[in-house]
Amino acid sequence: MSNGGGDGTAARRLRRRLDAARLEGPLIAPGAYDALSARLIELAGFDAVYLTGFGAAASLLGKPDVGLLTGTDMADQARRLVLATHLPLIADADTGYGNALNVAHTVAVLEQAGVAAIQVEDQVSPKRCGHMSGKGVIDADEMAGKIRAAVDTRRDPDLVLIARTDAIAVDGVDEAIKRARAYREAGADALFIEAPTTEPDLERIAGELAGEMPLVFNRVDDGRTPHLSHQRMTELGFAVVLFPVTALFAATSGVRAALAGLAAAGAPPAVPPGTFDEFTALLGLPELRAREDRYA
Repeated sequence: MSNGGGDGTAARRLRRRLDAARLEGPLIAPGAYDALSARLIELAGFDAVYLTGFGAAASLLGKPDVGLLTGTDMADQARRLVLATHLPLIADADTGYGNALNVAHTVAVLEQAGVAAIQVEDQVSPKRCGHMSGKGVIDADEMAGKIRAAVDTRRDPDLVLIARTDAIAVDGVDEAIKRARAYREAGADALFIEAPTTEPDLERIAGELAGEMPLVFNRVDDGRTPHLSHQRMTELGFAVVLFPVTALFAATSGVRAALAGLAAAGAPPAVPPGTFDEFTALLGLPELRAREDRYA
């Protein structure tokens, strides 16, 4: 399934962009927590959007990212985001929601939903946000089996499979790099080592792995990983930089401030951030009305 664009499927467009990362710099993929935030990411001019599990848990449940969302929840959210934007969608699929057979089912459902890439991690279930403490990881061989199941299940060979390891927090950087290579051998298309805590660790990860396949950098606001400049991430050879919670945190801050003003004054802020007509235009109302007239 394609989610728009005249130059191939979303997955193919994403693959081409990853291949071009060495020349063009890393792909920046802000995190969307719902369809509106995905649309705003597209309107801002980005080339991809990341369906963040952290943001989806906050948006759908009002809960932290501790493994409460199901595969069905995330697949439904992915469908909404695919319909809301033409951008390639990178979908966070947590642990795949079970064993290798569950991973196969998850990949089939998310591919049917129209995503361009699927990220699966090696945490134990129930998982937790990668920048929280108390994580555990499954055996590397079990995770490799999950990746093989994902590879065998996808119908579109362009669908990008991202293997994430959280082993740094449990067993250190040596084990994380070892696992990354094992996951590459199992068929992963890109590697994601979560939550390095020092710049030397990031340099080592990039130095050992960036030449082998695309690397993902997770830039979490106020997270455990150092915040490198775009230039430095380019120099290190990262192919994708995720900003999973930037939009979520900004939206939450803005809503809290607006509601605090409303509670204090009994009326909306004197200078609203936009007009009603501007907001409905942002949502595509003129285009929908034009289509409505076309079919009337």
